[in-house]
Amino acid sequence: MSMGDDALLRYSRQILLPQIDVAGQQKIVEGRVLIVGLGGLGSPVAIYLAAAGVGHLVLTDFDTVDLSNLQRQIVHSHRDIGRPKVASARDRLVALNPTTEITSLDRQLLGRELQQQVASADVVVDCSDNIATRHALNRVCYEEKKPLVSAAAIGFEGQISVFDFRQQKTPCYACLYPQQSDENLTCSESGVIAPLVGVIGSLQALECLKLLADIEVDLAGKLLLFDGLSTSWQTLSLPKRKGCPVCGEESLPVS
Repeated sequence: MSMGDDALLRYSRQILLPQIDVAGQQKIVEGRVLIVGLGGLGSPVAIYLAAAGVGHLVLTDFDTVDLSNLQRQIVHSHRDIGRPKVASARDRLVALNPTTEITSLDRQLLGRELQQQVASADVVVDCSDNIATRHALNRVCYEEKKPLVSAAAIGFEGQISVFDFRQQKTPCYACLYPQQSDENLTCSESGVIAPLVGVIGSLQALECLKLLADIEVDLAGKLLLFDGLSTSWQTLSLPKRKGCPVCGEESLPVS
């Protein structure tokens, strides 16, 4: 898919960047991204990736739009209440950029379908809000050697990391949070300040675009923490965990 004059104009402000240029924008236009979850994080991720010109977005979410979502899930509007989130998001993204191809999957990806969608993607962005989905994505992305941009946000605190499984020594999500850990609080249980998910989701979109354009990703193998109350950032090194059941030397393949 080559860019015509309209595309060159639409993405001109990105093309001006020496790190992207025409070649990098072409990679973005040819990219396929799987976005899991169209809530608080998935909203800015989907909007910015469509606006930036990602050629194909695969949206998956099995939830419907609720009134309580609208405080932070900016891809949806009041008139979308009761609609599937993937349908609502698709309408918004098509209106924003009709050149981006959208695949909407109104269901939870499991088993073989999850494996197929991850295998077809250039980058996977985890915007889910439950630990089971996060661990499933982590394992399949590791098996398929696909980069995973993972984030979470709750209260006034957010975090983001990039697990680039194309690199042999990269850690994985299970190195950070073993599956038996109690790391499953949700916004509905603990609350969240609205702009926080915009900050963290925008960073996810940024890291995804860097991966697509082959720009070095400094967050690979690191954990970036944001405290919205103190407006402070902290970066932690994330080593591979010895004996990790996913990326350790004796880990088992995905069944």
